[in-house]
Amino acid sequence: MEIEERIEEKPAQIIMVDKCPECGSTNLVSDPDTGEVVCSNCGLVIQETTIDKGPEWRAFTQEEKESRSRVGIPTSFSVHDKGLSTAIDRIDRDALGRKIPLNTKLQMWRLRKWQIRSRVHSSIDRNLAQAMTEIDRLSDKLAIPSAVKEKAAVIYRKALDQGLVRGRSIAAIAAASLYAACRLTGTPRNLREISEASLVGRKDVARCYRLLLRELDLAMPIADPSVYLSKIAERAGISGHIQATALKILNEARKKRISAGKDPMGLAAAALYIAAYMAGEKRTQKEIADAAGVTEVTVRNRYKTLKRQLHLEIPD
Repeated sequence: MEIEERIEEKPAQIIMVDKCPECGSTNLVSDPDTGEVVCSNCGLVIQETTIDKGPEWRAFTQEEKESRSRVGIPTSFSVHDKGLSTAIDRIDRDALGRKIPLNTKLQMWRLRKWQIRSRVHSSIDRNLAQAMTEIDRLSDKLAIPSAVKEKAAVIYRKALDQGLVRGRSIAAIAAASLYAACRLTGTPRNLREISEASLVGRKDVARCYRLLLRELDLAMPIADPSVYLSKIAERAGISGHIQATALKILNEARKKRISAGKDPMGLAAAALYIAAYMAGEKRTQKEIADAAGVTEVTVRNRYKTLKRQLHLEIPD
């Protein structure tokens, strides 16, 4: 009569070790295929089953890996809570696309309401929520890159930490922070464009901008007129070879320090006007001035300055 013996296998206990119990070596090798941890000094198998900390799916290409990965959004300074909170969407459908019942829908509405209230429970959170919304609106309206928007959010947070926003307009400080970020990164957006897109006047934005420079010790680089060349040329419909000639004129002006203290937009407009005239393309000062957003007097004065200092053979 055969006696069948039942052998109950106990679950393997996984113990994390950092050195070999046989020789004391810390040079351990982990084999992900077999799940073993082996000492490379004496060959002792220390563990037979290890925890696989990777995903449960496999990917054979980089595109497949990116499509299957499940991660949250990265942290962002342009979101008042840095994007670390949970957002409940307003879509009344489940994951399979089916409509949810009315009771569940009402419950989701109540949860969304208290979720919003819990996110902005303090005055600082409410201030940041309003300011980040304004910076996001200005960035979308002026087509400002996301990296510049993040820089503006960091500047506003520093101003809020130092108490510069207290007693002042949130929209003005937000617009000034965005303008300071544009100046620091070399993004071609002037003060007039930002003030027109904002809800406050130009004087208020300029006053808050000077406050940020003074209190936050921001070292602004000198504005480069060549940054505005392509922007003005696109508005005025000027071809590329004329822009190249205007860039050479601005480089000569920079070498002779003519551009110091001058409005970069007006100087770029005057260089484009001179380059267009030298190429035989008729452009009036009014057309260039309208494309640059400056007056005809500014273009005319910068034109005379460049002609005199660079000794250009062009008529008045």
